[in-house]
Amino acid sequence: MLRVISGSARNLLLKTPEGKNTRPTTDRIKETLFNMLQGDIYDSVVIDFFAGSGSIGIESLSRGAKKAYFIDNSSEANKCICENVKHTHFEDKATIFNCDAIRGAMQIHEASVDIVFMDPPYENGLEKELLSVLHDQPYIHEDTLFIIEADIKTDFSYLDELGFELIKEKKYKTNKHMFVKVK
Repeated sequence: MLRVISGSARNLLLKTPEGKNTRPTTDRIKETLFNMLQGDIYDSVVIDFFAGSGSIGIESLSRGAKKAYFIDNSSEANKCICENVKHTHFEDKATIFNCDAIRGAMQIHEASVDIVFMDPPYENGLEKELLSVLHDQPYIHEDTLFIIEADIKTDFSYLDELGFELIKEKKYKTNKHMFVKVK
């Protein structure tokens, strides 16, 4: 079972979608990630692409984000996200899209987005396609932080050609977090 690690919804348990189509971020990795983001979350607008259970967006809201978008094309995942958002009492701060990431990116009408999380299925190249689309969205700016979870072997040498730069990389046993910004 997943749980909210810190903040207003601390220790509340979250449901995860049935089956093997999602890979929930473990509590330990989630805690490491949010410790690194400590000063960036409060009062931010975040997008949780390939949201699965919604755990990352909900953790952001629990730690003081003012709004979170959850995007996943699985109806099973979206059912979980809806239940988890209701369980944590964040309905007024959450917008949930049941569609693919590209379509979801086009439906967001914010003046500014502060943090973009993406944890796509590994080895499908979806992060490159999504970054390419996001680069030109009006809500993305030079201070928007992109955090991409990927298999440890995933190649990100294309970042420069898409107009992004790698700020930081955090490696774990089998995966990594890439911290990226627009150049």
